[in-house]
Amino acid sequence: MTVTNLSEMTRSRVKVEIDGEFAFVLYKGELRIYGVREGSELAKENYETLMQEVLPKRAKLRALHLLKSRSYTCAQLAEKLVAGGYQTEHVKMAIDYAASFGYVDDKQYVRDFIEYNKEKKSRQRIFTDLMHKGIPKKLIEEIWDETVDGDQEELEKEQIKGWIRKKKFAIEAASPGEIQKMTAFLYRKGFSFDSIRSVLSLDITSI
Repeated sequence: MTVTNLSEMTRSRVKVEIDGEFAFVLYKGELRIYGVREGSELAKENYETLMQEVLPKRAKLRALHLLKSRSYTCAQLAEKLVAGGYQTEHVKMAIDYAASFGYVDDKQYVRDFIEYNKEKKSRQRIFTDLMHKGIPKKLIEEIWDETVDGDQEELEKEQIKGWIRKKKFAIEAASPGEIQKMTAFLYRKGFSFDSIRSVLSLDITSI
Protein backbone atom coordinates (compact mmCIF):
# COMPACT_ATOMS: atom_id res chain seq x y z
CA MET A 1 0.00 0.00 0.00
CA THR A 2 1.36 3.36 -1.11
CA VAL A 3 0.97 6.67 0.72
CA THR A 4 -0.24 8.81 -2.17
CA ASN A 5 -0.93 12.10 -0.39
CA LEU A 6 -0.39 13.90 2.91
CA SER A 7 -2.39 17.08 3.55
CA GLU A 8 -2.34 19.25 6.64
CA MET A 9 -5.65 19.23 8.53
CA THR A 10 -4.50 21.39 11.45
CA ARG A 11 -1.11 22.56 12.65
CA SER A 12 -0.57 19.20 14.33
CA ARG A 13 -2.71 16.74 12.33
CA VAL A 14 -2.39 15.39 8.80
CA LYS A 15 -4.83 13.59 6.49
CA VAL A 16 -3.29 10.49 4.98
CA GLU A 17 -4.33 9.00 1.64
CA ILE A 18 -3.34 5.46 0.74
CA ASP A 19 -3.63 4.23 -2.84
CA GLY A 20 -5.56 7.39 -3.74
CA GLU A 21 -8.19 7.13 -0.98
CA PHE A 22 -8.52 8.75 2.44
CA ALA A 23 -7.22 6.39 5.11
CA PHE A 24 -6.93 8.23 8.42
CA VAL A 25 -5.68 11.30 10.27
CA LEU A 26 -2.41 11.19 12.19
CA TYR A 27 -0.42 13.55 14.34
CA LYS A 28 2.71 14.80 12.63
CA GLY A 29 4.97 12.97 15.05
CA GLU A 30 3.27 9.69 14.18
CA LEU A 31 4.19 10.05 10.53
CA ARG A 32 7.79 9.48 11.48
CA ILE A 33 7.06 6.81 14.09
CA TYR A 34 5.09 4.64 11.67
CA GLY A 35 7.03 5.43 8.51
CA VAL A 36 4.26 7.32 6.75
CA ARG A 37 5.89 9.25 3.89
CA GLU A 38 4.28 10.53 0.74
CA GLY A 39 5.19 8.36 -2.23
CA SER A 40 6.48 5.53 -0.02
CA GLU A 41 5.10 2.12 0.85
CA LEU A 42 3.49 1.80 4.26
CA ALA A 43 4.52 -1.38 6.05
CA LYS A 44 1.63 -3.77 6.63
CA GLU A 45 2.45 -4.17 10.31
CA ASN A 46 2.43 -0.41 10.82
CA TYR A 47 -0.89 -0.07 9.03
CA GLU A 48 -2.43 -2.79 11.20
CA THR A 49 -1.08 -1.19 14.38
CA LEU A 50 -2.63 2.12 13.40
CA MET A 51 -5.98 0.63 12.40
CA GLN A 52 -6.33 -1.90 15.22
CA GLU A 53 -4.68 -0.15 18.16
CA VAL A 54 -3.80 3.53 17.78
CA LEU A 55 -6.88 4.91 16.03
CA PRO A 56 -9.55 2.89 17.91
CA LYS A 57 -8.07 4.00 21.23
CA ARG A 58 -7.91 7.61 20.07
CA ALA A 59 -11.52 7.55 18.84
CA LYS A 60 -12.70 6.21 22.21
CA LEU A 61 -10.80 8.90 24.11
CA ARG A 62 -12.13 11.58 21.78
CA ALA A 63 -15.70 10.38 22.31
CA LEU A 64 -15.29 10.46 26.10
CA HIS A 65 -13.76 13.93 25.89
CA LEU A 66 -16.72 15.24 23.88
CA LEU A 67 -19.20 13.71 26.32
CA LYS A 68 -17.54 15.41 29.30
CA SER A 69 -18.85 18.81 28.25
CA ARG A 70 -22.39 17.95 27.06
CA SER A 71 -24.78 15.15 26.13
CA TYR A 72 -24.90 13.79 22.60
CA THR A 73 -27.16 11.38 20.78
CA CYS A 74 -25.38 8.52 19.04
CA ALA A 75 -25.92 10.23 15.68
CA GLN A 76 -24.54 13.55 16.92
CA LEU A 77 -21.49 11.87 18.43
CA ALA A 78 -20.87 9.93 15.23
CA GLU A 79 -21.08 13.16 13.23
CA LYS A 80 -18.49 14.83 15.47
CA LEU A 81 -16.11 11.88 15.22
CA VAL A 82 -16.44 11.61 11.45
CA ALA A 83 -15.72 15.35 11.18
CA GLY A 84 -12.58 14.68 13.20
CA GLY A 85 -11.34 12.24 10.57
CA TYR A 86 -12.24 8.93 12.18
CA GLN A 87 -13.37 6.07 9.98
CA THR A 88 -16.79 4.45 10.34
CA GLU A 89 -15.43 1.32 12.02
CA HIS A 90 -13.58 3.35 14.65
CA VAL A 91 -16.58 5.62 15.19
CA LYS A 92 -18.75 2.58 15.92
CA MET A 93 -16.16 1.19 18.33
CA ALA A 94 -16.01 4.53 20.14
CA ILE A 95 -19.78 4.86 20.46
CA ASP A 96 -20.15 1.26 21.65
CA TYR A 97 -17.40 1.89 24.19
CA ALA A 98 -19.06 5.07 25.52
CA ALA A 99 -22.45 3.34 25.58
CA SER A 100 -21.03 0.45 27.63
CA PHE A 101 -20.47 2.94 30.47
CA GLY A 102 -23.83 4.64 29.95
CA TYR A 103 -22.19 7.86 28.74
CA VAL A 104 -24.27 7.88 25.56
CA ASP A 105 -27.81 6.49 25.64
CA ASP A 106 -30.41 7.59 23.09
CA LYS A 107 -33.33 6.31 25.18
CA GLN A 108 -32.27 8.28 28.23
CA TYR A 109 -31.51 11.32 26.07
CA VAL A 110 -35.09 11.22 24.70
CA ARG A 111 -36.57 10.74 28.20
CA ASP A 112 -34.64 13.71 29.55
CA PHE A 113 -35.47 15.88 26.53
CA ILE A 114 -39.20 15.13 26.76
CA GLU A 115 -39.32 15.68 30.53
CA TYR A 116 -37.54 19.01 30.19
CA ASN A 117 -39.60 20.27 27.25
CA LYS A 118 -43.05 18.71 27.55
CA GLU A 119 -44.50 21.63 29.51
CA LYS A 120 -43.39 24.26 27.00
CA LYS A 121 -43.07 22.60 23.59
CA SER A 122 -45.70 20.86 21.48
CA ARG A 123 -45.47 17.17 20.71
CA GLN A 124 -44.75 18.01 17.07
CA ARG A 125 -41.92 20.39 17.98
CA ILE A 126 -40.37 17.88 20.37
CA PHE A 127 -40.50 15.14 17.73
CA THR A 128 -39.01 17.46 15.11
CA ASP A 129 -36.21 18.59 17.41
CA LEU A 130 -35.30 15.03 18.38
CA MET A 131 -35.36 13.74 14.81
CA HIS A 132 -33.00 16.58 13.84
CA LYS A 133 -30.66 15.13 16.46
CA GLY A 134 -30.71 11.78 14.68
CA ILE A 135 -33.23 9.96 16.89
CA PRO A 136 -35.55 7.55 15.01
CA LYS A 137 -39.24 8.52 15.15
CA LYS A 138 -40.22 5.06 16.40
CA LEU A 139 -38.00 5.45 19.47
CA ILE A 140 -39.38 8.93 20.20
CA GLU A 141 -42.95 7.59 19.99
CA GLU A 142 -42.09 4.76 22.38
CA ILE A 143 -40.57 7.07 25.00
CA TRP A 144 -43.28 9.71 24.50
CA ASP A 145 -46.01 7.17 25.31
CA GLU A 146 -44.10 6.11 28.44
CA THR A 147 -43.44 9.67 29.59
CA VAL A 148 -46.69 11.48 28.84
CA ASP A 149 -48.96 8.60 29.92
CA GLY A 150 -51.46 9.22 27.14
CA ASP A 151 -52.53 12.60 28.59
CA GLN A 152 -51.39 14.42 25.48
CA GLU A 153 -54.52 16.48 24.85
CA GLU A 154 -54.64 18.04 28.32
CA LEU A 155 -50.88 18.64 28.28
CA GLU A 156 -51.15 20.43 24.94
CA LYS A 157 -53.98 22.65 26.21
CA GLU A 158 -51.92 23.64 29.22
CA GLN A 159 -49.02 24.52 26.94
CA ILE A 160 -51.31 26.69 24.79
CA LYS A 161 -52.61 28.46 27.92
CA GLY A 162 -49.02 29.11 28.89
CA TRP A 163 -48.32 30.80 25.56
CA ILE A 164 -51.50 32.89 25.90
CA ARG A 165 -50.39 34.07 29.32
CA LYS A 166 -46.90 34.80 28.02
CA LYS A 167 -48.30 36.84 25.11
CA LYS A 168 -50.76 38.61 27.47
CA PHE A 169 -53.50 37.79 24.98
CA ALA A 170 -56.98 38.79 26.20
CA ILE A 171 -59.37 36.38 24.50
CA GLU A 172 -62.58 38.14 25.51
CA ALA A 173 -61.35 41.48 24.08
CA ALA A 174 -59.72 40.10 20.93
CA SER A 175 -61.09 40.81 17.48
CA PRO A 176 -61.65 37.96 14.99
CA GLY A 177 -58.49 39.05 13.21
CA GLU A 178 -56.44 38.97 16.41
CA ILE A 179 -57.80 35.52 17.27
CA GLN A 180 -56.89 34.33 13.77
CA LYS A 181 -53.37 35.73 14.20
CA MET A 182 -52.97 33.99 17.57
CA THR A 183 -54.30 30.75 16.08
CA ALA A 184 -51.69 30.91 13.31
CA PHE A 185 -48.95 31.62 15.86
CA LEU A 186 -49.92 28.61 18.00
CA TYR A 187 -50.20 26.37 14.95
CA ARG A 188 -46.65 27.32 13.92
CA LYS A 189 -45.57 26.26 17.39
CA GLY A 190 -46.83 22.77 16.52
CA PHE A 191 -50.15 22.66 18.37
CA SER A 192 -53.18 21.01 16.79
CA PHE A 193 -56.11 23.09 15.53
CA ASP A 194 -58.51 21.15 17.78
CA SER A 195 -56.56 22.05 20.93
CA ILE A 196 -56.10 25.65 19.81
CA ARG A 197 -59.82 26.10 19.09
CA SER A 198 -60.74 24.47 22.39
CA VAL A 199 -58.55 26.81 24.42
CA LEU A 200 -59.38 29.98 22.50
CA SER A 201 -63.07 29.36 23.07
CA LEU A 202 -62.54 29.45 26.87
CA ASP A 203 -63.19 32.53 28.96
CA ILE A 204 -59.95 34.20 29.98
CA THR A 205 -60.81 33.72 33.67
CA SER A 206 -60.41 29.97 33.23
CA ILE A 207 -56.84 30.33 31.93
